[in-house]
Amino acid sequence: MNWADLNLMPALPELFLLGSVLVILLIDLFLSDTKRGVTYALSLLALLGCAVIQIYTFEPFATYTFSGLFVDDPLADVVKVAMYGATALVLVYTRQYTRDRGLFQGEYFTLSLFALLGMNLMVSSSHFLSLYMGLELLSLSLYSLIALQRESGRAIEAAMKYFVLGALASGLLLYGISMVYGATGSLELSKVASAIATGTANPTLLVFGLVFIVAGLSFKLGVVPFHMWVPDVYQGASTAMTLMIGAAPKLAAFVFVLRILVQGLGAMVADWQGMLILLAVLSMAIGNITAIAQTNLKRMLAYSTISHMGFLLLGLIAGNVDGYSSALFYVIVYVLTSLAGFGILLGLSRAGFECETLDDLKGLNGRNSWYALLMLLVMFSMAGVPPLAGFYAKFAVIQSIVNLNMVWLAVIAVVMSLIGAFYYLRVVKLMYFDDVQDHSPIGIAGDMKLVLSINAVALLVLGVIPERLIALCVQAMKQSLIVL
Repeated sequence: MNWADLNLMPALPELFLLGSVLVILLIDLFLSDTKRGVTYALSLLALLGCAVIQIYTFEPFATYTFSGLFVDDPLADVVKVAMYGATALVLVYTRQYTRDRGLFQGEYFTLSLFALLGMNLMVSSSHFLSLYMGLELLSLSLYSLIALQRESGRAIEAAMKYFVLGALASGLLLYGISMVYGATGSLELSKVASAIATGTANPTLLVFGLVFIVAGLSFKLGVVPFHMWVPDVYQGASTAMTLMIGAAPKLAAFVFVLRILVQGLGAMVADWQGMLILLAVLSMAIGNITAIAQTNLKRMLAYSTISHMGFLLLGLIAGNVDGYSSALFYVIVYVLTSLAGFGILLGLSRAGFECETLDDLKGLNGRNSWYALLMLLVMFSMAGVPPLAGFYAKFAVIQSIVNLNMVWLAVIAVVMSLIGAFYYLRVVKLMYFDDVQDHSPIGIAGDMKLVLSINAVALLVLGVIPERLIALCVQAMKQSLIVL
């Protein structure tokens, strides 16, 4: 690496984030528990600074640095800004919850920001080595966050299960990467793509490597049949950490898959397309059908996540700009919906009480009609009911499949979506038609109430006028995935 010619501008947000984490870590050492709000405020300021720098340094083309290990392109810019916003919402939503449970500590904020740094590396990597480094930084931070509630046996068990899942995924991924390296002689995504396109790569090694890579990526996405302990992790972790797992990391995981399969192994689309079809169908079917039997809300939403990841794969299966951009739109809408849904569960929880079963939502309309309305918007969006954003997201993904003449796959997706609507509408029924069981007052802070309301109403706005966001996704894909 030639340090004299090193351009740090593409990685300026990451450098600022890293510096901010170190400063926050040092300042937090001198703060008492009663002044932990300073750490919280500094974390939000760091996220705001990252977003401003990301937008300020935007370029409509890809810029490489660190000898090809790191790329800054429009796709990375869009996703990173979304991740900054998602992480900020997580911190706002979990503030009171973590205070009540003794988790409002410096470790929570620094680990959250380190996890975000890992996500940034995953999103901006153009090399298998940096991709893996970003993945491990994210994973290690999440393991620690889940286990932060040290006195909870369920949380420790969830952390161990998540660790085992991550270890299996990393092992499979590394083994696949080593085979791709043996077949192409490079770990740089562009050179791997070039070797495959020109036919100089070993085809047998490539196919074996692809199988292991897809298996590793499937573990990270939590799709069937690699979902195993995902529901256990969602249920065992505290609701705050479940929200952390289910929000911004999904955005990073999507781009991570996109970088590897499209930018690196795009010429093998015919090989990985069939595998993704099988994973998508199984995930939509098992995720939606199994969710019907759940009584725990977090477990139900975990199976819901599995089904949504199956829908996400449909966009990748399309193998073109329309498919990829519809998948990006889908994952952004999904993260926004998850944030609002878990935010409401966090708001309804209080010291000594966890809102995590279906019975806890009975008669919510009688307790507070506004929060019942917000949860209704969330459930309708997840179910794909028009005019919510979830409907347009599903429609865009299914349309990309229909355009490829895979009508049978689109029909399966629609049927699975209808099955999934049952358990979402069941929540609405409990809120509006069942008697109130818990008459305790709902004490949600004013700022959280405002942000939560904006978050949920945004699902309606994006459903009515989705054109701008979908156009942004299309433009980002066209300017970033030059292999297309």
